[in-house]
Amino acid sequence: MEYTFSITRRSREILLGYLENYTLDQLNKIPEGFNNNMYWNIAHVVVSQQRLVYALSGVPEEMTVSDEMVKSYMRGTRPEREVTAEEVTELKKLLFTTIDKTEADYKNGLFKGYKEYTTEFGYTLHTVEEGMEFNNFHEGTHLGCILSIKKYL
Repeated sequence: MEYTFSITRRSREILLGYLENYTLDQLNKIPEGFNNNMYWNIAHVVVSQQRLVYALSGVPEEMTVSDEMVKSYMRGTRPEREVTAEEVTELKKLLFTTIDKTEADYKNGLFKGYKEYTTEFGYTLHTVEEGMEFNNFHEGTHLGCILSIKKYL
């Protein structure tokens, strides 16, 4: 699992670069033909990782993200307002604190069970390890969305 966590951390470093190198207006812009923006994609991967690991393992109370954040950035949502600089600062922190906590919780044996889940891509996840591995694929798809959005900024 060490390699899986290292891939997630590298993904998060790439995503951090967008939060640091694009303006608030650019992070909030939804180009024509798109349903969301750069910020939404980054917040969505943070929320999704928490849900794939903690919620499906039966320990949602251990999630690092708020219920409000989950409701705003889970699958099927769209940006309803522009985010603030403070929210960008918080998301920068969450990119890494969520993974640090997940890795510590994994090493400490927190994840005992897992509710089988079939993703929108047709993968059926049976274990927390499969959830974490799928998460890396999922983050890659949203990085692709961000790369498409940046062409229109």
